[in-house]
Amino acid sequence: MGASLNITEIRRTQLALKRSNIDLSTALEEIISLKDQLQQENIYLRHEISGHQDFGQVIGGSATMRGILTQIEQVALTPATVLILGETGSGKELLANAIHEASPRKNRSMIRVNCAAIPAALIESELFGREKGAYTGALSKQIGRFELAHGSTLFLDEVGELPLDSQAKLLRVLQEKEIERLGSPKPIKVDIRIIAATNRNLSQEVVEGRFREDLYYRLNVFPIQVPPLRDRREDIPKLVEIFIQEFSRTMDKSIDVVAKTSLQALCNYDWPGNIRELRNVIERAVILATGPVLKINLPCDALTTTRPAKSNLLSLKEVECEHILRVLEVCGWRIRGQGGAAAILGLNPSTLESRMAKLGIRRPSSS
Repeated sequence: MGASLNITEIRRTQLALKRSNIDLSTALEEIISLKDQLQQENIYLRHEISGHQDFGQVIGGSATMRGILTQIEQVALTPATVLILGETGSGKELLANAIHEASPRKNRSMIRVNCAAIPAALIESELFGREKGAYTGALSKQIGRFELAHGSTLFLDEVGELPLDSQAKLLRVLQEKEIERLGSPKPIKVDIRIIAATNRNLSQEVVEGRFREDLYYRLNVFPIQVPPLRDRREDIPKLVEIFIQEFSRTMDKSIDVVAKTSLQALCNYDWPGNIRELRNVIERAVILATGPVLKINLPCDALTTTRPAKSNLLSLKEVECEHILRVLEVCGWRIRGQGGAAAILGLNPSTLESRMAKLGIRRPSSS
């Protein structure tokens, strides 16, 4: 006597149920990951909205700026990495935003990273993220800026401020198109477009060993040099008009015209703080305005007015003062530390501060 039982269908059902459980588990992990990313994006966007300053539209009245706008149109539709070079306050972030808005990635928010504002110890977790418990004090998982920028644009502002070890990790990510969160060996693929900006001379930084040569060439695919405001004075009247409209609307004031002498003074001033300084001057003037004619006073502690004619001969003291000012402007008025003005000038920081006091050099309030 014997008995048999066909369990084929039962076995098939068990295998199908097992596969379904695996698929559900994978889907749940993806949902949790997307939820975490969405929460981080919401936090990031709230922070950006509260701290973002809008410089209005890109003004392209001067020949130089018209050429830059043409470059933006050419590069925006491509995935190419863009390196924006220019002095502090010259509108580099505005150009980065213009490139993003003209690109196929415009439907997602551009993610901004101020490399100079992140402590060196936290740069890796800010850029690449971390798992809970990755290090002492990491009480929760954090999505990095690279993950947040997946499918969009990542703007690395002041990229020249990154420490060398962080530069190496950034280079690896740009080459391999994938990241690893701190505390996790699992690679995560990212699809991002990189726009970097700096007020430093990166080629000189490479020569002096403060910036990796391979990273420099990786970023320097499509360089755009933003001119300082003093080299595009024909754009000043239009910028003044835009800022007056912005602040008069915000402060509910009616301003019809700018005094002719004030506008002439604005066009003759050298603007060491560039567009940012101009914006601050207009904001102060609108606050003080009591009628429809806006009178604008230049900063009382202005470091320069119009530059002396090339035919004029300068004293040694004037040459020293002007050179220190130029170095300070390039360094964003940072005196101490690697890449600071003191290091570039070959001086002790306290010696440089003493010379600045002797020469009457003070950091402008708008810088």
